[in-house]
Amino acid sequence: MEAIDEHFVERARALRPGDGAATADADQVLALFDAQLQSRHLDLAARWLQAQGEGFYTIGSAGHEANAVLGLLTRVDDPALLHYRSGGFYAARAARNAAERPAAATTPVRDVLLGLSAAAADPISGGRHKVFGHPALHVLPQTSTIASHLPRAVGLAFSLGNLADLAPARRWPADAIVVTSLGDASVNHSTAQGALNAAAYLAHRGLDLPLLVVVEDNGLGISTRTPAGWLEESLRRLPGVQYVEAPSPRPDRLLADVGAAVDHARHTRRPVLLHLRTVRFLGHAGSDVELGYRTSAEIARDHERDPVLATAAYLVETGACTPDEVLDRYERTRAVVMHEAKSVIGERRLASRGEVVRPLHRPDTRPAPTRLPAPPPPAGRLTLAQAINATLAELLAERPHAVVLGEDVGVKGGVYGVTRGLRKAYGGRRVIDTLLDEQTILGTALGAALAGLLPIPEIQYLAYVHNAEDQLRGEAASLAFFSDGHYRNPMVVRIPGLSYQKGFGGHFHNDNSLAVLRDIPGLVLCVPSHPADARPLLRECAELAELEGRVCVVVEPIALYHSRDLHQPGDGAWTAEHAGPGTPRGPRAHGDGTDLLVVTFGNGVPMSLRACRTLEPDGVRATVLDLRWLAPLPVDELAAYASGFSRVLVVDETRRSGGVGEGIVSALVERGYDGRLSRVASADSYVPLGPASSTVLVTEEEIVEAAIALCG
Repeated sequence: MEAIDEHFVERARALRPGDGAATADADQVLALFDAQLQSRHLDLAARWLQAQGEGFYTIGSAGHEANAVLGLLTRVDDPALLHYRSGGFYAARAARNAAERPAAATTPVRDVLLGLSAAAADPISGGRHKVFGHPALHVLPQTSTIASHLPRAVGLAFSLGNLADLAPARRWPADAIVVTSLGDASVNHSTAQGALNAAAYLAHRGLDLPLLVVVEDNGLGISTRTPAGWLEESLRRLPGVQYVEAPSPRPDRLLADVGAAVDHARHTRRPVLLHLRTVRFLGHAGSDVELGYRTSAEIARDHERDPVLATAAYLVETGACTPDEVLDRYERTRAVVMHEAKSVIGERRLASRGEVVRPLHRPDTRPAPTRLPAPPPPAGRLTLAQAINATLAELLAERPHAVVLGEDVGVKGGVYGVTRGLRKAYGGRRVIDTLLDEQTILGTALGAALAGLLPIPEIQYLAYVHNAEDQLRGEAASLAFFSDGHYRNPMVVRIPGLSYQKGFGGHFHNDNSLAVLRDIPGLVLCVPSHPADARPLLRECAELAELEGRVCVVVEPIALYHSRDLHQPGDGAWTAEHAGPGTPRGPRAHGDGTDLLVVTFGNGVPMSLRACRTLEPDGVRATVLDLRWLAPLPVDELAAYASGFSRVLVVDETRRSGGVGEGIVSALVERGYDGRLSRVASADSYVPLGPASSTVLVTEEEIVEAAIALCG
């Protein structure tokens, strides 16, 4: 038996009734005790399953069972985004749900065990990961170890507090609060600091933010100690955020302290930070040997602070239970959990690639919400920036639940004027200027998506997305995967980017790397190059987000925003009528030459068209294929186009290593293309300031030279 098991049994036998009167409701304390016992024995069962070769996850909740009181005192319909030591919370919420809604009762013990054993029957992840989550319990699955779910929690609270009436239907009641938790070490992570700063910023502005952030403080981050007094000092100084400490695991005090925090968040609609004192048993995880960095005396002292023992002692001291009744309850819970643990052995697990990736690529189709009439299209021929602006206006008019948000998108109308006039037309609640933090921008969008809105966030430059990449990779795109499609993040992220700006630049304004976006499973990525492409691509992304719950990213070539001409001044070839018919989904072909197919995207499209014009006097007639969609690559259409050409040149403005061109060439080779194949790409370099940028970026001259070499 584990040491904590032996210690509890030994100490429980020695408990003696006291003469103090109970100050907490006995039934509520018993409910707390049952949830804590369930969580404790599930942790022990996880170790047993691992020893049998049938369990694959041993990060436990032992020592953190005080968080069960949050499951008792918050409502079932308060959305919860929890960290991985939330076994007590999950058990208590499941019990409350069963009492209030018997028809929607869950099987929490079996559900957790199915997750621990990676069984396909796991009701939240479908066997993909051990997470705490269940749609019926309004617990959204999180796998974060570093608080990356906090920006989403802030965004959800902001949306419920200020924008919920914009959604077609309320996902949660008007007085719901958002509950989120993290460990003490994670508070130091920049993501947590950014989220807490955003909460304080919103509170300072007087906006509603019904958010309860629970810091479960066991004093350790794996083996690194949290300095004494550090958390209190850092957490108390957040302006506008109520700080509540729950230092004791004794049930009456715990219920009072946590109850005060919950009530404050619900009634004031302001953020609350609950500092919950805990301990940690069983190490960080199954492979962690605590004696390598802690003394036996320290570990023994923590056993005296066991929250499960504290509840047992209170029950005995107040006469609610005898020591034998406490032990009987303990052993009955053990028997139930172990019976279920044995029963999950042999459960089917995911066995094919198709099963594993299904939530990423085969989302459930959602009903389309009501659409309002679009505004009249602008007259005349539009630039790329104007076409994007007009399309955003359409989306905001048609979809009252759509919101545009980002740095400078409102009053200023965007750095390049792309969102100009939208705030005036649709108001500050739907065109929102955010604080300068990309994690907060994307986190707000993630929360808004959960609340039933269609968020259209803007990251001001492509280089800035790297500050917040995990909000797309670890949070947005992974939610469907780890919830088996129960939860999704419908959103359209706009990112001005790529290179070739004249008179302005350097790396941070001419970032030509898309690898970080193409590498995210399930994310949809497109690049409109011509103004005629802006409307169909943006609208297609909005449809994918709204009807399939997709995470879509639109990278907009800054250098083409205000271009009007292609070959010569005044030709107007890089403008288009906004009201014209949309181009078909998939790649778009320019020209009808048969000697050479040039495959490209973004800035490569006008560059290749000009290069091909240069080749015409030598008798070379080419077609330029604008891929438009870069993730997933339109492989079938690409292979079909290429099959009609004996020569293919790939023009890739991203870097040679890790660039889009690598994927294009690989796709053609894998599909059996047997013609001559070549590519040009930018150098493996950051983009320097000024004219030197031409030394590392693809040039039209390089395209011409490569085409001549390929055509002989």
